[in-house]
Amino acid sequence: MLDDDAAERIPVVVASGQAVEREELVTPLDLMSRAAEAAFASAPGLRALIDRVSVVSPLGHAGPAPATQLASRLGLADPECEVSSVGGNTPQWLVNRAASAVAAGELGATLVAGAEALRSSRERRAAGAPRLPDPELPPDPVVGDDRPGVGPAEGAIGLVLPVHIYPMLESAIAARLGRDAPGQRQSMGRLLAPFSEVAAANPFAWFRRSYRPDEIATPSPDNRVVAEPYTKRMSAFLGSDQGAALLVCSLACARRAGAGDRAVFLWAGAEANDVYFPASRADPGRSPAIAEAGRALFAAAGEAAGGRPIGIDDVGLLDLYSCFPSAVEAAVEALGISPDDGRPLTVTGGLPYFGGPGNNYTTHAVATLTDRLRDGRPGGQAPEGGRAPAFGLATGLGWFITKHALGLYATSPPPGGFRRAETSAAQSRIDSSAVEVALAVTEPTVATVVAATVVRDGRGDGGIGPAVGAPAFVRLPDGRHMAVAPADETVIEEVGGRDVPGLVGTPLLVEPGAPRYRLG
Repeated sequence: MLDDDAAERIPVVVASGQAVEREELVTPLDLMSRAAEAAFASAPGLRALIDRVSVVSPLGHAGPAPATQLASRLGLADPECEVSSVGGNTPQWLVNRAASAVAAGELGATLVAGAEALRSSRERRAAGAPRLPDPELPPDPVVGDDRPGVGPAEGAIGLVLPVHIYPMLESAIAARLGRDAPGQRQSMGRLLAPFSEVAAANPFAWFRRSYRPDEIATPSPDNRVVAEPYTKRMSAFLGSDQGAALLVCSLACARRAGAGDRAVFLWAGAEANDVYFPASRADPGRSPAIAEAGRALFAAAGEAAGGRPIGIDDVGLLDLYSCFPSAVEAAVEALGISPDDGRPLTVTGGLPYFGGPGNNYTTHAVATLTDRLRDGRPGGQAPEGGRAPAFGLATGLGWFITKHALGLYATSPPPGGFRRAETSAAQSRIDSSAVEVALAVTEPTVATVVAATVVRDGRGDGGIGPAVGAPAFVRLPDGRHMAVAPADETVIEEVGGRDVPGLVGTPLLVEPGAPRYRLG
């Protein structure tokens, strides 16, 4: 058993809570409070020991100081309060950051919480209810990388929504694999069907039913194509009311709270960013940052293990961020997971089926993952002696396969202590791979399609509606990239009749001045 001095620097997740609301009108604060109270019910002695409250940035309205309000509602004794920047990576990033502070002896216990109440917000608006008033509080400080997700090139053509950019990344993946849009849809249906099965068994999931691969892949009136090649059932669902909370502390703190036997141990954490703006990436269908963060994570885990090699094959439980199929596919490739591996890629259910509560899905994933690790131990006790620990991996992702955070959890303490991976050299290599982006050309220029999609309005027969947009990333003859949109509705209609992955690698004509194109 670790002595008290060592235990002061061993970070653990000692409890978690989740909440879902389908009927009552609630706020993000209500759901965070419910989730936090559920966590404290498992470790009541920890309430008096919380030093910090970190709230995952809500997409819906939550006022200027949600962390301060949450601390007050929970009766916490004047903790430090903060809110994260935007991004689905932030829950795991907050956990990694807390673990680093625990390992450095700078933090005893923290509450990480987040929630969305987008269903309730929508119903309030539909009923004409006034917006809920904000308390007169100074804003909570924001922590994390708060850069915008798109740059001037994407902004110039109005390309800002995930539901339009992720399908473009998918086109690069499909083209590399030699698949047309229907073939890629079939592959994605097979990939995602197991996610829906996990969600069907999860009491906190928004959609408690499973789908066959063909029900996900086949366009239909209730499964329309949103943007080629994605159907509705391949896309994150943002209309839920869901919340989650984690209690992260030192092992010594957990013992003082009488909850040491509930500890799930953080072994390693890692973060990295892909080239920040999608149009600037040499290959939009791959994630060098997940690959680099994964390598660094497992190298750090090996150090935590005292030199014993640890790799992806040692991980029994996975939750890969899954807002859209391209996010899962990029992670599977980057982490070296075989397509026929057999391990479920989620313990939570995925954002299209569990629900996509804004930036907060990964809080649910870490809660579920650590619960599974905790409950899987005989008697709830950490392995002792020669028994190998069970490992779980959670990944979080922000913006457009841009910001990444990974965490490795286990059922026993790391012999060498928690390690936060060093990725600065890798980040420099990734950043230096950015392709220069042009905002316009001075004369008609033939360019090559790098990625593309066709946005559809969903009103067509069989779920494939007319095209209403067709953005593309292209490579100019001088090697620069551009983000371009169709020159007029005739071009949109023409591109709408093409197979989108088949467009990748083909020429089109970029017009001078505005970033607009015609087919050559």
